[in-house]
Amino acid sequence: MVVTNSRRYLTALGIVLTLSGCANMKSHDALTGQMQASQKTGGVPAALKTLEASATTEDQKIALLYNMERGELLRLDRNYKDSTQAFLLADNKVKEWEEATKTNPQKLWGTLGAATISERLKVYEGQDYEKVWLTTRLALNRVAAGDMENARVDIKRTHEREAVIAEFRAKETAAAEEEAKAKGASATGKEINGYPVETLNDPEVLALKNGYQNALSHYLAGFLYEVMNEPGMAAPGYRKAIELKPETGVLEEGLRGLDDRTSFTHKRGQRMTDVLFVVEAGDAPSRKPKAFTIPVPTGRGLRTVSISYPTIEPSTDPVLSNLSVAGRDFKLEKVVDINVMARRALKDEMPGMVLRGVTRAIVKGVMQDQLEKNAGVLGLLVGTIASAVTEQADDRLWRMLPGRVYVARGYLPEGEHKVAINGRDFNINVKVGGQYAVVPLRLYEQNAIVGDVGNFGFLAAPLLAVAEEAKPVAAPAKTSNARVKTTVKKPPTKSVSSATAP
Repeated sequence: MVVTNSRRYLTALGIVLTLSGCANMKSHDALTGQMQASQKTGGVPAALKTLEASATTEDQKIALLYNMERGELLRLDRNYKDSTQAFLLADNKVKEWEEATKTNPQKLWGTLGAATISERLKVYEGQDYEKVWLTTRLALNRVAAGDMENARVDIKRTHEREAVIAEFRAKETAAAEEEAKAKGASATGKEINGYPVETLNDPEVLALKNGYQNALSHYLAGFLYEVMNEPGMAAPGYRKAIELKPETGVLEEGLRGLDDRTSFTHKRGQRMTDVLFVVEAGDAPSRKPKAFTIPVPTGRGLRTVSISYPTIEPSTDPVLSNLSVAGRDFKLEKVVDINVMARRALKDEMPGMVLRGVTRAIVKGVMQDQLEKNAGVLGLLVGTIASAVTEQADDRLWRMLPGRVYVARGYLPEGEHKVAINGRDFNINVKVGGQYAVVPLRLYEQNAIVGDVGNFGFLAAPLLAVAEEAKPVAAPAKTSNARVKTTVKKPPTKSVSSATAP
């Protein structure tokens, strides 16, 4: 009997160790580290190759996180066509999630059951801010390709997606509370004693309205509607951007100057291009696991069980403030901080995560108790190892995103211009033209990458003068001896517009 039990529990241990090696249990943070190391030696193509080598099955090649990371790397490589295709594959997964939230939300809540073993076994649905960034990224790719029709569709879906997220998350929290209550778990805050709560409660995090909306997405919506000459649609975008990031000059001016910029008089006299610079810098944050232990009551007394929660350290990336181009200085204003958004998302997720963690600890505590009861020390060993192997915080995040996004906007003459950022010359040039231009820049690994510039519309032709200054004109000579008269030619009475270029 002892031999039989030993074999049984050794088999169970083997199953646990096999489970720990499955794709969902692997560390995405470790994969990102390999990608970054490859990039330093072989550039973006090498990082892309490392990522693609990690997907060996068809399911992995259509997975949400894989295609978000792949799409971003292809975008960095200015391969917009393939980048858009990767983003669309990722977007299909988000659409499936959206459809489930509307038709069968219990299906998504069912993934909470997988958290009885490990958070990493849950299907990765993407962080809510990542879902919104996905449509924004698609819109920016379309802008680079000059495809305003599909860019319009993407920015519209951004607004619709935010509404779906808001409604679903409220229901999900209630479902997590019900599941925990059914298993006798509760979250009072004691379960995470020692957790660095200051990283979730600092002023920047608390200032965010939520963890998924961002000012860039809405400002971009306003800008693109303005380009398409739809000021009535542009105004709400600018207004929402200000609401999400108040007291930001470039956002406020977007709304304040909208009527003037879209007026017939302005467009007739516009002589320079209205340029929007989108400057991205730094890296998206990582989630690092932090282990805790909590006492769990069982039929044979208290058991000490380990649980693990993710943490995100605040960013230490240097702040950008100035962009110089064509002899002009533009103020760079931060409109998005992905690090802060990720911490806000984690803060919002933490109550449900704690409830699942406590639920998981109770289940594992009871399992350890039963294993020891039925198989003695060997059973306890199996239970302890199983608990430790599977108790790993979920470290999956869209890591190829930038850490911060800045915006500057102003008028430039048509043509090619050298750009410097924070006084540093990266030896980069941008070519702008037409009424509007969108210039994407990314500071990545000490280099500046210029994306394809989207130029839209045409500047009005210079006005031709229709009147000259009055000057004397000699009258025809008469044959008589009469004195010759002189006359002055009057200027035409037709009015001339005095509108000038910005």
